[in-house]
Amino acid sequence: MIASDGALLTDLYQLTMLEGYFRRRMFEKSAFECFVRTLPAERGFLMLAGVPQVLDYLEQLHFSAEEIDWLRASGRFDPDFLDWLAGLRFEGEVYAMPEGTVFFADEPVLRVVAPLPQAQLVESRIINLLHLQTLIASKAARCRLAAPRALLVDFGMRRAHGAEAAVLAARAGYLAGFDGTATVVAGARFDIPLYGTMAHSFVQAHDTEEQAFAHFADTQPDNVVLLIDTYDTARAAAKVAALAATGVKVKAVRIDSGDLATEARVVRAILDRAGHPEVRIFASGDLDEHRLASLLGDGAPIDGFGVGTKLDTSADAPYLNYAYKLQEYAGLPRRKRSPGKAHYPGRRQVFRRIDDDGRIIEDQVCRDNETAPGQPLLQLCMRDGRRLAEDSPLPELRRRAAAELAALPPAVAALAAAEQVPVSFSAALQALAGEVDRLAH
Repeated sequence: MIASDGALLTDLYQLTMLEGYFRRRMFEKSAFECFVRTLPAERGFLMLAGVPQVLDYLEQLHFSAEEIDWLRASGRFDPDFLDWLAGLRFEGEVYAMPEGTVFFADEPVLRVVAPLPQAQLVESRIINLLHLQTLIASKAARCRLAAPRALLVDFGMRRAHGAEAAVLAARAGYLAGFDGTATVVAGARFDIPLYGTMAHSFVQAHDTEEQAFAHFADTQPDNVVLLIDTYDTARAAAKVAALAATGVKVKAVRIDSGDLATEARVVRAILDRAGHPEVRIFASGDLDEHRLASLLGDGAPIDGFGVGTKLDTSADAPYLNYAYKLQEYAGLPRRKRSPGKAHYPGRRQVFRRIDDDGRIIEDQVCRDNETAPGQPLLQLCMRDGRRLAEDSPLPELRRRAAAELAALPPAVAALAAAEQVPVSFSAALQALAGEVDRLAH
């Protein structure tokens, strides 16, 4: 059976180009770089995510016997090319910004250096992996900035665009500062804390809310989080207070509909009057960073939020203009000059300057052989097709991502970013672009 995430998870033109390279023996070393051309509207930054999954993919890259047989049966490719393809492995180098780094438009975040066919083949899957997690991590980071002290949980699996997207969205959200996810397999795979309550159907399946709440508390005594908006939220809150009075340790109540701020105030008053200030209020339902900021800005007594659809689909910015472009081949710099899509040639490095308060001042994109003030961001993480080090634990990556967010100037981190971090391009890089253009045919 052909795997859905194997070597055939690519665009057809990658294979047609590979056959062309094979025929002309175009096997010399190439360098490709990934970058995002422009930031989405109102965004002042993006957060890089997905690098470990890219390295996994490259280490495991090969065409299975079933995949080669399918390509033979398609009749599109010559047998000698397919025989060669059967032995293809990734044997190159990868340079990348560390996972969780904040970055800006037109900055290389990942570079692949390998023989041309190897570096070409991996383009589609690399963009596929980086695009999804960068998109979700950037959205989740904005939610965390909007609600710095609230419990934030990913609720988006059912609206995610497929199984892999659901799992990797949970990972990206956790990386960027969410406290956990409702997606169980993400807990198993990445050791992400799991959170969950009950559905309205659980309440409806019982004759009364009191029965439903008591049954759930008996079944999950260490996780008594009760959904209270199935019928009448205020009455349900009173029933929760009565249950807590019997000695049941109710952790929280969840409100999933209506005017969340108003409902939360009513519920908080009921619980407090009954002597249960320890019971927290958790809200969900069509939330995003703007809604979180509005609710908390209005003083709504909500302790945590489940953010689903608008996180896992990045609803306001559902795609990024990620590119993967040839920068160098056979020792010569290369550059695309299409209107609106031109890029600087050659291998590049990003140097980041930080002020005395730990805030980002400026990024400068330079030629890879230059030095400049600041910290170089792209680091060698794979050589000869193998990682140079084990992946950092996800909690460590979370701490790094949090530090990256803290380094953003406030006007850049704002939900409607009023400023951008300056990104400049070195004189040597600009001169190289001019030289490549003069020599172009």
